[in-house]
Order: sequence, then C-alpha cells, then structure tokens
Amino acid sequence: MSAPTEARPAGVDPAPVPALNAAPRPARGWARAERVDELLAALALALMVAVPLIELAARPLLGAGVDNAAVLVQHLGLLMTMAGALAAERHGHLTTLGASLAGWGAARHRALLQGLADAGAAAVCAVLALASWRFVASEMAAAQPLAYGVPLWWVQAALPLGFALLALKLALRPARLQGLSRLWVLAVPLAALAATLHFEAATPPFGAGALLLGLLLLLGAPVFAVLGGLALLLFWSEALPLASVPLSHYQITVNASLPALPLYTLAGLVLARSGAAQRLSELFVALFGGGTRGTVIASALLCSGFTAFTGGSGVTILALGGLLLPLLLKAGYPERRGIGLVTSASALGVLLAPSVPLILYAVIARVPIGDMFLAGLLPALLMVAVLLLLGGFLRPAAPLPAGAAARGTGERSVARAAWAARWELATPLVALGSLLGGLATPVESAALTAAWALFTQALLHRELGRAALARLLVDAAQIIGGVLLILGMALALTNYLVDAGIPEQAVDWVRGAVPDRHLFLLLLCLFLFAAAALMEIYAALVVLVPLLLPLVRAYGIDPLHFGILFLAAMEVGFLCPPAGMNIYFASAMFGRPIASVAASVLPAMAAIFVGTLLIALLPWLATGLPALLRT
Repeated sequence: MSAPTEARPAGVDPAPVPALNAAPRPARGWARAERVDELLAALALALMVAVPLIELAARPLLGAGVDNAAVLVQHLGLLMTMAGALAAERHGHLTTLGASLAGWGAARHRALLQGLADAGAAAVCAVLALASWRFVASEMAAAQPLAYGVPLWWVQAALPLGFALLALKLALRPARLQGLSRLWVLAVPLAALAATLHFEAATPPFGAGALLLGLLLLLGAPVFAVLGGLALLLFWSEALPLASVPLSHYQITVNASLPALPLYTLAGLVLARSGAAQRLSELFVALFGGGTRGTVIASALLCSGFTAFTGGSGVTILALGGLLLPLLLKAGYPERRGIGLVTSASALGVLLAPSVPLILYAVIARVPIGDMFLAGLLPALLMVAVLLLLGGFLRPAAPLPAGAAARGTGERSVARAAWAARWELATPLVALGSLLGGLATPVESAALTAAWALFTQALLHRELGRAALARLLVDAAQIIGGVLLILGMALALTNYLVDAGIPEQAVDWVRGAVPDRHLFLLLLCLFLFAAAALMEIYAALVVLVPLLLPLVRAYGIDPLHFGILFLAAMEVGFLCPPAGMNIYFASAMFGRPIASVAASVLPAMAAIFVGTLLIALLPWLATGLPALLRT
C-alpha cells in the first residue's frame, strides 16, 4: 500500500493514514452501493474458512465432504480477490510506488497529475476488462461445472466485471477532483476500448507505450495497472491474444495452494488487532529477562515471529511498536537504536512459517510447502543472530534506570505470562502440526489456523466483537486482493518472458561469463539486493523466480536453497527506499522523520547482507532439516 506520511507520537497506535491515491469520498447513496464489494469479499473469505473445515470434518466421518471442495475454495478466492481489490481502491490501498511525482507542487497541480495517473490506470483496466471477457466467452462454450450445478464461467465472470468496475472507479477519481460531470468518467475507458478494437491488428509503438507506462508509475498509478499495461503491450506487439493476460491472473488466483495466503493473512490480522501482541510481548520479556540485553533479544524474536503470522512487517510495527519501544526505553536502550531494532527485526519474519512470501515461493517454484516451512527455520534464527550481533543492537547501552531491574523475570513471572498467552502459543502448533502431521492439506491447515485465531480471540478472550470481525474479513480481503492483482499481472509479464526464451538465453550467457559457482552466488546476492530495493516483494517473487530458477538449477543450486536465499535478500527491501515500507510505517508509528528512521536501519541492512551471504555459502542451513525429516 502507499506509504503513510503522517507522524504520530511514539507509543501511540496511529489512526489509518490516508494514502496519496485515496479516492475522494462519494455521496452517501453511492457509498452504500459501493459497500457491496466489501460484503462480497467478506462473505467469500468467510466461506474460504468454513468450506475446508467442513471438508476436514466430513471426510473421515462421512467418507465425502463438500462437492469439489478444493476447486470451490479456489474460485471463492477469485471472488474475494476482485471484490477485495475494488474495496482496496476505494480506501486507497492499491499499491503504488509510494512517493510519486503527484505529491509535488501546489494542490492544484498535484490533483492534475494524480488525475492523469488515475485516467491512465482506468484505460488499462478497460482493456483488461475486454481481454477478460474474451477469456470468459471462450470458457462459456465449454460449460464446465464448478459445484452443485453452478457453471464455472459464472465465477470467472468476476474478472471482466471486476476490471470494468475498477476502470469506472479509477476514471471517476479525476472527475471528482476536478469537479467534472460524472458523464466524463466514461470518456477514458471508452476511448481505450475503441482504440484497442480499432488498432488491434496493427503493431503498437512499444517504446512510446512503455515510456508512457513508466510515467504513469511515477505519477502514482497503481503498480498492477502498470504491470498489466506492459504485459498487454508485449502480447499485442507479438500479435498474441490479449486474453493471455487475464488468463495468467486467473491461473495464479485459482492455484491449488494460493487460498492459504488470505487465510493466514486473516489469522495474522486477528492476532494483531487483539490483545495477543501484549500477551506475547510480556511472555518474551519474562523469558529473556527485563534487562537491556534480554529485552532486545525478546523484541527481535517477537517481531520476527509476529511477522510470520501477520503476513506484513508493517503490520508488526503497528501492532508491536507501541508496546516494545517503551519497554526498550525503560530498559535504558537508546531510542534511535530501539526504533532501528523494531523496524529491522520486523523484516525478518518472511523466512518463518507460515509467512505469505514463503508459501508464495513454494507455489511458484512448485516445491512442497512443508519443506519450505522447514527450510526457513535455521536461516531465520541465523538472520536474527546476525542482526543482533553485527547490527550492533547488543552493544552495551546506558545503565538501567532505578527500579527497572525490579521487573519480575523469575519462574513465576514466566509461568504467569505463558499461561496468559497459552492460546497464542498454540497457534503455531495448530498451523504446522496439522500440516506436517499429515492431518490436513496446506489450505485446510490455513483454514484451521484462521478459525483457531478467531475462536481464541473472539470467543475465549472476548476481544473482538461482530463489527471488528467483519472489519477483519474486509481488511484481509483488501490486502490480498491488492496483492493478487499485482501477482496476476506480473505472472502475465513473466509468462511472456518465459515464452520468449529469456531464461534460456540468460543461462547460456551467465554460464559463459561466470563459470565459478561461488562468484555466481555473490553476484546473485548483489542482484537480489538491488531488486529488493526497487521491487515490491510479491512482484519480485512472481517476476524473478521463474526467470532465475533455470539459471540457479544450471549451477546445481537446490530450489529450496535458492528460495530461502531469495527471501533472505528480499528482507532488505523492507528497509531500503523506495520499496522499503517498514521505514514509512515506522516513521508514522514513532513520529520520527523518514531520514532518521532510514539512518537507524543502515547497520541492519549491512547485517542482513552478511546473513544472506552465509545462507548462500552454507546451503545445508536451508536443505538440512527437510532432508533430515524426509529420510
């Protein structure tokens, strides 16, 4: 999502910060109609939780469960994605470049530039709607059933409808900002459709089109629209069907393992918005002691583990920052180093199960999710250790203030804190035990985890009411809807590059230029660090992994090892502008300038690079546990 820019006092949970590309508020009647997307997204996600649980319970008892349950859940994910993306657009949560050219100049000029970005994005969405309709029309002829007599194309129709509504909503933004009639909103999408239909047989000016898309990105257009426009341009230039782009989006959205992403995201949001963070922080501090060093270690481990469940390190900063920074300050830790610790440690959770990037890599690389979960364990612990030792966070701090050492850290304190956090401590056991124990599929395990989080926080702790639960469903759908739009467009772009033979050409060229395996690993780490600074992690996964996998295999590198190496390098992207969202979140959370936060994480970036090199040179860190448990 776009970078928050409003500063807040330290320790205060900030109100949602309006994104630069947030849509102006519509009239009340229109707003009520627009909320249909939130209702549909929440309902689809709730069914994604319920259907696998019904299947899991009915299979051993009745021998059969829900009709075509796996495919049904996958297509519920498609509905949730498109409805969630529409809701994300309205709330300004579609991912952009962050700081854009539209943020410069006077208010009038900013509105004009943002209007141009929105108009360009609306044009791309209109063409995507046309291409999606062609895909759905081809599926209508097949008349394939989904479940209980429902034709599959009924659900697939969410693609053209969703893109058409996105085009309409994006085009409506400049009309509102400039005070124009709503009839003008049809001009840009209709012009894009007319141009596509009229000039489709001609070869488009690729250079000019790519330059225009780059300008739209700098002006603040959503990333998915720029990637989708580039993919459309590439397929169009080769006279290939434009329907290939929405087909790629459909393929990744209904991937067999992908429903685990929104389900784990939902579980993480439940933990983040309840009292779970408070209970876990008290437990970790009790375990490692209330002194400076113990509080630092507890903070690093807690931030890493929490990010694995929340699916976003920014969420971890917002959930834990207000709790951990006061604890660090009370223990005599310098504020700047405390902000750097929380900001950087929150980036390390992507290697721990059940993080969303870990699952997504397994899906793209086609490796078992259980193996990826095991492969990330030792490297994650290594990265935390390297961060603390080489990042300088364990350096001696100021003496403890008077009375600070009196904080209880004995066995009774640990036992009390562990008992208070007993339901949260069981969450990883539910997530990993059901999967690694063979009791559930990856999607069923994710649904079980989401249901466990909802049950413990809403019913046992009674910390989430009906309104909060509904908001959680909608917010999770918004997050995943926006992410999957990027992934679908990025996959279309990747498919084009793969079909063009780019990976094979890269293998031949790199093997000739870099014959040494260790030199290749060093260059790979440098390349991934540069990519992490420029690309959002999910887009990097979908675009780069399929292109790099043939290359690393040519050097004899195990896909598990490469996946952990890739994700370890991507961790620095959370800390490095312009893609370093942790910096923006920390700036808003702690009320400090972005430059100050960025300076506080520089030692952490160097430490993460060293940790990535160690993972590259010691492949057994990633492959050892999966191989051991496989024998």
